[in-house]
Amino acid sequence: MITIKEATTKKELRTFVKFPFQLYKDSKFWVPPIIRQELETFNKEKNPIFKDAEARFFLAYKNDQVVGRVAAIINWLEVDKQQIKKMRFGWFDFIDDLDVSKSLMEKVEAIGRDYNLEYAEGPVGFSNLDKVGVMTEGFDSIAPMITWYNHPYYVNHYLAHGYEVEKSYSESKFPFANVKPEFFKKAQELIKRRYNLRALKFSKTEEVMPYADRMFDLFNKSYSSLASFVEITDIQKEYFKKKFISFVNPDYIKFVVDKDDNLVGFAIVMPRFAEALQKANGKLFPFGFSHILKAKKNSKDVIFYLIGIHPEYQNKGVHAVIFNEYYETFTKKGIKTCYRTPELEDNEAIHKIWKHFDPEVYKRRKTFRKNLN
Repeated sequence: MITIKEATTKKELRTFVKFPFQLYKDSKFWVPPIIRQELETFNKEKNPIFKDAEARFFLAYKNDQVVGRVAAIINWLEVDKQQIKKMRFGWFDFIDDLDVSKSLMEKVEAIGRDYNLEYAEGPVGFSNLDKVGVMTEGFDSIAPMITWYNHPYYVNHYLAHGYEVEKSYSESKFPFANVKPEFFKKAQELIKRRYNLRALKFSKTEEVMPYADRMFDLFNKSYSSLASFVEITDIQKEYFKKKFISFVNPDYIKFVVDKDDNLVGFAIVMPRFAEALQKANGKLFPFGFSHILKAKKNSKDVIFYLIGIHPEYQNKGVHAVIFNEYYETFTKKGIKTCYRTPELEDNEAIHKIWKHFDPEVYKRRKTFRKNLN
C-alpha cells in the first residue's frame, strides 16, 4: 500500500531533499545538490518566489520507507497575469513502481483541479531559472549542477499515466578547440564601431553587482517571447544575486553596453561544478566548500548558463562581441570543453548562434503535460 504524506516540518522537508541521495546512491552520473541550499529553496521565509507562488511537498511511503517525492507548484504570476492555467510539478523522483508515481501524480492533479487549472506540466521548477525536464537521452554522462538527473524508467511512468510530451530540450557540448576566432573577431570590431558598443570586464564579484539588476531586466526582455516564460520580479532579483552570482567566477560574466552605459547584451558562464558536488555529497562543510572553490578557480570545463540580447539588438551580431571576450578569457585559462544548458529544440535563433562551433547534442530532456478537465 502506498501512503502519501505532505512534508511540512523541517525534518520532513529534509527527508524530501535527501530522498534522491538514497535513490541514486549507486549512480556515477547523478550530481547531488547542496542540502542546505535545497532547503532554502523550499523555505517560504527565505525564498521570495513564495510572494507570487505556492508549493506543497509530498512524500510517498511503502512499508514505512520513503519511495518517492514531488513538489506541487502554482506560480500565480503565470496563472493570473499570463492567464496560463498551469499546475506545475517538479522535484519528482520515485522508485520503479507505477503505483508510487501514480499516487504522487494524482496528488498534484487533484490540487490543480481544486484551483480550476487546466493542465499539469513537469518536471519544472518555480521559474525559468530553475531546473527543467526529465532526461530522455544521455544517461551515461554526468549531469551538470543546473539540471536534474533521472533513471531511464521515468519516461515510461509519465506515458503510463496519460502524460504527453509538451516541450523538448537538448543539451550540447563542444571542445573549445572548435572555436575559430575568424568567425567573430573582425565582425565584433565592426559591430562595436557601428553601434558604439563596448564590453565590460570584471575581476571581482563586487564589480558585477551594480549591473546585476539591469541584467535581470534584460533577461526578462530577451526571453519574454519564449513559451511559458515567467518574469523575474524585483524582490526575486536580490535572492538570485546571492544564489547565483557568488557561484560564478567574475571573469566569466560578460556585459555589453552602449555609449550611454545601457546594457544591451550579457552572458554568464559557470565553471563545471559536477565533480566537485559529487565529492561534497550535499554538504559544504567540512570539505565540500573547498572542492567547490577549487572548481570555481580551476575547472577546465565551463557551462554557458545564460545569454541574453536586448530585442532591439537581436540579429545585429552582438553575440560576436560576447564570444570574442570569452575566447580571450578561455584561452588564458586553458578551457577544454564548453557545455550548454537545456535549450528548447524549437528555439532556432539560439541554435544559429552556436552552429559555427559544431556542438554535439549529448543529452535530451522533455516536459510532460496532462489535461485536468
